[in-house]
Amino acid sequence: MHPELIDTLAIPNTTKIIFLIMDGLGGLPGPEGMTELETAQTPNLDALAKKGVCGLLDPVGYGITPGSGPAHFALFGYDPVKNNIGRGILEGAGIDFPMTEKDLLIRINFATINSDGIIVDRRAGRIDNDTNHRICQKLQESILCDGDVEI
Repeated sequence: MHPELIDTLAIPNTTKIIFLIMDGLGGLPGPEGMTELETAQTPNLDALAKKGVCGLLDPVGYGITPGSGPAHFALFGYDPVKNNIGRGILEGAGIDFPMTEKDLLIRINFATINSDGIIVDRRAGRIDNDTNHRICQKLQESILCDGDVEI
């Protein structure tokens, strides 16, 4: 979107909008022929859908499946090709991490591997925040870096 268009498109109002992005909700049909969402009991989502406006969007372009970062940028009016900044800085901004122009923010996932070294759970069982902080602290103590580097 071109920034100069915003002044011509923006209209002052007193209403509020909830922009619900259901990132990653899509799925493929299972053995019964239905997706996870079709199988789930969703009375609250059903009520929102009845009272709201629903749609489907290709945020970058038809046939392109972008990651969450570029897709979210596109949803909020930024060109994800011109403004491809990566997930690390988005995650850092999301937790109010103090950043400077000299910082490099990297986002990681902890994963579970089997005895053959194959990833069997790319989210490590969705560990809780306390466990996550303990693992990060252990990594910070164990990984030696030169200079002013924070892990």
